[in-house]
Amino acid sequence: MTTLRIPHADDVLEASRTLAGVAVETPVLRSEWLDRLTGARVYVKCENLQRTGAFKFRGAFNCLSRLDRTAYPGGVVAYSTGNHGQAIATVGKMLDIPATIVMPNDAPAVKITKARENGAKIVLYDRSRQSREEIAAQIAAQSPVDMIPPGDHPLVIAGQGTAAAEGLKQIGASGVTTILVPCGGGGLAAGTCLATEALNASAEVWAVEPEAFDDTKRSIASGTRERNALLSGSLCDALLAPTPAELPFAINRKRLSRVLTVSDRDVLRAIRFAYDELRLVTEPGGVIALASLLSQSDVVRGKRVLVIVSGGNVDPAVFKQALDIDVGAGPIDHAA
Repeated sequence: MTTLRIPHADDVLEASRTLAGVAVETPVLRSEWLDRLTGARVYVKCENLQRTGAFKFRGAFNCLSRLDRTAYPGGVVAYSTGNHGQAIATVGKMLDIPATIVMPNDAPAVKITKARENGAKIVLYDRSRQSREEIAAQIAAQSPVDMIPPGDHPLVIAGQGTAAAEGLKQIGASGVTTILVPCGGGGLAAGTCLATEALNASAEVWAVEPEAFDDTKRSIASGTRERNALLSGSLCDALLAPTPAELPFAINRKRLSRVLTVSDRDVLRAIRFAYDELRLVTEPGGVIALASLLSQSDVVRGKRVLVIVSGGNVDPAVFKQALDIDVGAGPIDHAA
């Protein structure tokens, strides 16, 4: 595995050059109705429209395109709740790099299927009893492969940061006061912090977590990496890391301005809102930052907000659950 080092703002700029012409330049959408609901000027960065359906493609390509194939003839092994693994599998197929993906057996079937369709070897595990890091490490010890974690890799973090860098360029860096990002292990948040520095933007970066999985919020408060008491139990499967990843936390503890938490019900209502108002298909973990705007609009009133919708690989049953939800009460009242 690549020696751990904390990435810098220049790494995001280099990643942007690497991804030029490869990653999709995803659109930024505006909604007057969303502005009225929140009292803010909101820009929605649609990484659900990225290749593989999530921002994770950015980090995967930035990392695998630089792989030392002489040192790692067996390719790579990655562990992932889904989107990182799917991205590694896809990029591996693009670059003819063998990939093994360690995924929880309760990951959405669509994510497991897509990774497998792209030629990756899938190793399933029980997240309540087994450690994905240990399983990946065992595989790496037995074969000449590089281990590519979803957060603790400088090239991955830099690649993820290009989503915010791209959005800031599309809007104009001076036109944004606050950036809201989904947060699991913290790689997207950390990359976003670096992106603001790279573009000399003054915007604050706020992370958003599921209510019962607020390890980043507690870690920022305590100054040390805290763990979640639960390993499952939220619809936001992409954000259920047991603890903040080491490298992202080294950045986030100094640069994140705020961490918000959101309930699963608010996430479902945001999926419905994104579909009704923006015509976007989103997944729970990918839409959580938008959910925080809709459920806690008072905290962004008067601000100019870039919100990253990070993924759209939703399980059909969950999407149906969101479409069936009652949106007649609260801030998503379309009849208001």
